[in-house]
Order: sequence, then structure tokens, then C-alpha cells
Amino acid sequence: MAQIPGKIQPMYDLPQQQAEPQKNRMATVGLVLVGALLLLLMFKPEWIGGAFTAMLEKVQPMVVNVFLTGSVGVAIILSVMTGRMLERLGFTDALMRLFVPITSKLGVNSSVVIPGIYNILGDINAAGRIGGPILQRAQATKDEQKIAIATMVQSQQSFSCFMLGLIVLSTAGIHAFPLVILTIFAPLVVVPFVLSKTIWRDTRSVSLKEMPSFTPRTPFFTTLFNGAKEGAELLFLLVIPAIAVIFGIIGLLDYIGIWKSIETSMSFVLAWIGVDPQTGITAIMASPTLAMAQLKDIAASIDPRLVVGAFVLAASGLPLSDIFGQIPAIWSTNSDLSAKEALTAACLGMVMRLVTVAIIAYGLTPFIIK
Repeated sequence: MAQIPGKIQPMYDLPQQQAEPQKNRMATVGLVLVGALLLLLMFKPEWIGGAFTAMLEKVQPMVVNVFLTGSVGVAIILSVMTGRMLERLGFTDALMRLFVPITSKLGVNSSVVIPGIYNILGDINAAGRIGGPILQRAQATKDEQKIAIATMVQSQQSFSCFMLGLIVLSTAGIHAFPLVILTIFAPLVVVPFVLSKTIWRDTRSVSLKEMPSFTPRTPFFTTLFNGAKEGAELLFLLVIPAIAVIFGIIGLLDYIGIWKSIETSMSFVLAWIGVDPQTGITAIMASPTLAMAQLKDIAASIDPRLVVGAFVLAASGLPLSDIFGQIPAIWSTNSDLSAKEALTAACLGMVMRLVTVAIIAYGLTPFIIK
């Protein structure tokens, strides 16, 4: 029988000792902030109010005018409901049975495309929670799991972004069919093939012996209601808080005088690869859905190349909060990958997406204008 030690160290001692350097650093930062705040209150108290007002003026028009009283919020709810209805009608299962057999012929575990296919209807969180365990059961290697993440970020993280994007393409007079095929469905095959032959070569052809069903068994009306409820949760619990955070930071940086140079640099790069700068920045920093809503209003009056580039960029794993936050957190707990490995795979996938943006914007646009 195991002997109980005579003296047991309290449970909280060890974590406290390990966290001591971190606590000391944060205490130092806190003291600096207190000192800076006292100085501002003494000499420039208007700066504090001015900074908060700048943040408020950036956030309020977006949250209230665009999402709460505008059409974008309703579009998000309806599009999620539509996506769940398509899923209930077997759309996701049909895609699985089309693309999974193709992947096994590329010398890669056929399960690597499952997160990417599931994400086509716009649920990057569920794609990780469902796809990660399936990859583990299919005995996918770490390299194949990384390929799965890089493939997943090639499609939009919100079905509302896709629906608004189709409206944008119609407004700009652009044929949607070839663009959707080449930018959403083709990467499901191209990305695993390229990565398995270059960077992550620890792959092997494995066919799934038993394909799980991705079609819910809930009644149709219940599916519609739950889809609308999910859309409302997405709007109020994820999209609006993310918009408030990002545009609040932008307002603060703009008040300090830093944001203009950041915006100029990002605009230059986005225009260079063929993306409308304003909507591109919105897609990267805040919300691709909002970017498509903004683009809808100007699509008919700008270069079609910029419209196509913005659509392809928005139909990805952006915004950055998903790449740096949700993907590492979800995949590190639902796969064999660490958070760092999942983040690396997501970043590489986004680099490939940027290359795709430039190729499609410059190479395909002349052939798909009505």
C-alpha cells in the first residue's frame, strides 16, 4: 500500500511559486499604468475622455447602424438558418462522399478533407470539434492533421459571408459558378496534394472504413428554429463583441495617431494582391461578413478585379481572431496537435489563401465578367 507522506505541501504553493515571475511583471506593468493615468489626470485629463469617445465613435455606427438596425444582422441569422437546412437535407454528406474518395487517391489519409468540407457551411468551431476526433480515429499522422487545418481555412468561417458574397458578385456582374468552384471546392483537393508533396510528407493513403453521417436527425421545423437561434447566438455572442473589440482598438489607435500608418501599409499590400483595401482590412481585422456587406454597396462602381479578390479573401478562415484564437484552442484539445502546431498550420493555410487571391484576382477575373 502506498505510504502517505508525513508532510504534504499545500496545493496552492507550487502554482504560486511558478507564477511569481509573471505576477511580478504584471505588477510592474500595473504600476506603470497607474503612474501614467495619474499624470494624465493631472496634466491632460481630456485625453482620457477623448480616447474613450474615439473608441465609441468607431464602434457605435458599426454595431448599431450595420448589425442591429441594418440588414447585416438579419442576413447572418437567415444565412445560418439556410446553412443548417442544407445540412439537414444531406448537403454536407453529399460533399463528403464526393471528395473523401478523391483524397485517398492522392496518397493522403482521406479524412483530412472532412473539416474543410464541414466548414463550407460556415462553422469553423464545429469543424474542429468534429473533424479532430475523426482524424484521430482514422489514425491520421500529425502532418495530415496539419494539412487538414490548412485545408479548412480555405473556406469561409460564416455561411452568411458566402451568401452576401454571392450578392456582391451579382451586383458587380461577375459569374459566380467558376469562382466558387475554383476558390472553395478546388482547394479541398489542391491543398492536401501540394502540402503532402512539399512540407508535410508524413502521409499515407487510408480510406475511411465507415463514413460518419453529418446529417442531423432533428425534425425540419426544429432544424429551422435551431438554425435561426444559432444565427442569433453567432450575431450577439461572437460577431458583435468581436466588432466592438476590433473597432474599439482601431478608434484608440486612430486617436493616438498610429492607425493611419497601419491602414496605409495594409491597403498597399491588399491593393497589390488584388483586394479592395477597405473591405480587405475589415475582413482581416474584424469580420468577413461585414466586409461583404460593405462591398455590396460599392461593388458596381469599383474594379471587378478588386471585387473578386475581396470575395476570395473573405471566403477563408479570417478574421485573425479565428486564426490566432479559436483554431489553436479547439484543435489543441480535439486532436494530437499542440496549440503552436495548429496555429502554424492555420497561418500556412492563410499564406496559401493570399497566393490564391492574387492568382484568381489577376488571372481569372477577365474571363468571368458578364
